[in-house]
Amino acid sequence: MRNIIFIGMPASGKSTIGVVVAKRLGYDFVDTDLLIQKQEKKLLKEIIAEVGNEGFLAIENQVNRDLNVENAVISPGGSVVYCEEAMQHFKEIGSVVYLQTSFEQINKRISNAKNRGVVLKEGQTLRDLYEERVKLFEKYADYTVSEEGCSLEETIDKVLNLFHE
Repeated sequence: MRNIIFIGMPASGKSTIGVVVAKRLGYDFVDTDLLIQKQEKKLLKEIIAEVGNEGFLAIENQVNRDLNVENAVISPGGSVVYCEEAMQHFKEIGSVVYLQTSFEQINKRISNAKNRGVVLKEGQTLRDLYEERVKLFEKYADYTVSEEGCSLEETIDKVLNLFHE
């Protein structure tokens, strides 16, 4: 196993769980949203405001597609599943783990999607986005870890159990 890549909705815990899993496995942790911000020298919401959703997705695709790491836990943004080249690259360099979270949980955790830099189309609700992305998460996942009824620690244990050597 070379890399573990988390996919899931914004606020599903990709970064939070990713950091702990990386520490426990002795892996590096990579948050690709931070790489995008570093490359563009702007916050995600500023990039989206400037170049729009399609422009942002092109940048997101490029940053994730060009990522060259080994023995890392990678936490990309939730919209990476719209980036075919990036997702193909992830499938080649590691195992893709979908952190499955209910809409109700996501809705509780996200107070302002726009401030968070979430890629929403004009007039699209969080529920619409959730339903659209779930199909893509399921399509790309090598493993699905349900967070339903689990504490953070239980979810982390579920992930680690997938990769015990």
